[in-house]
Amino acid sequence: MENENLSKIIKKEESPLKDLVVDYVGEKLNPDNDEITVENIVDVFAEDFPEFLLAIAEENWISGYSQALSDLDFLKKQQKESKENEV
Repeated sequence: MENENLSKIIKKEESPLKDLVVDYVGEKLNPDNDEITVENIVDVFAEDFPEFLLAIAEENWISGYSQALSDLDFLKKQQKESKENEV
């Protein structure tokens, strides 16, 4: 399963930070078509600023794990109520 957002081309002129990041990544990678994708940005951040990506990845993992536990509790409650209604 591939994340389609990684191939999304990033347009400048939406925010000063986005312009800065796109310019930096463009100068570092110097792509033939002058287009910068999300994947390009992730790759450069992984190399130049891994602490940033690690913090985001950890937060996403914690959020996903918390959601899974919440879903499990909900499912158990639903199953318990279903069994109680059968009796």
